Amino acid sequence: MLEAFAMSDKGCVRSNNEDYCLIEPERGLYVLADGMGGAKAGERASRMAVDTVAEIVHAAPRLDSQVLLTAVEEANRRVLAAAHGDPLLEGMGTTLVAALDLAEGFSIASVGDSRAYVLDGGGLRAITDDQTWVNEVGRPLGLDEESLRNHPMRHVLTMAIGASTPLTVNYYSIALQAGALVLLCSDGLHGVLEPPQLEQILRRGLHGTLEESCRELIAAAKEAGGPDNVTAVLVRKIA
Repeated sequence: MLEAFAMSDKGCVRSNNEDYCLIEPERGLYVLADGMGGAKAGERASRMAVDTVAEIVHAAPRLDSQVLLTAVEEANRRVLAAAHGDPLLEGMGTTLVAALDLAEGFSIASVGDSRAYVLDGGGLRAITDDQTWVNEVGRPLGLDEESLRNHPMRHVLTMAIGASTPLTVNYYSIALQAGALVLLCSDGLHGVLEPPQLEQILRRGLHGTLEESCRELIAAAKEAGGPDNVTAVLVRKIA
């Protein structure tokens, strides 16, 4: 049995919020997207991607890992089609991280750099790998972390919903212990708070409500400057 809560904030710098998320604990579905593009295009892309994943999952006669992958691929197709059909939406895209609670495990699909973490008896660890220049090019080249933090390519994604076809989707399946906490978040959170800070906040909230933890995470990101939209989805296994 899972419980969940989600919260999103435009942060301290951006005038609008291009993040979008959806939680449906009764279906075991949790989705988060961080849009990009001019005007309102980023908002359109993130919402379209999340809504498409939910639509495909809702329509599936049987839920399994393939349903989640199909849903993400369909989200990519629809965002690409919308961008090609309207010059005002040209170049729009979005990251996407989607989780589905299945009998065989907690399944996660990700595109871009929105992340999934899990906090359990083994501590806090990242489940997803960023599809970014930093992670896929900079680190393999041997650049140190300080150089990567200031590199002009540090914000460049190597994959995004709406950017290309075929799409490379990273897929993971984990077994959740009772009491385990899953965090899905946009880079407005993990980009300003280091893992030890995230873990400290999540541990403080283990005996409180998920809403309190979400509020504290977002407040900490904003206290650190809040340069981007910030979204947190928390899922806790309670049985």
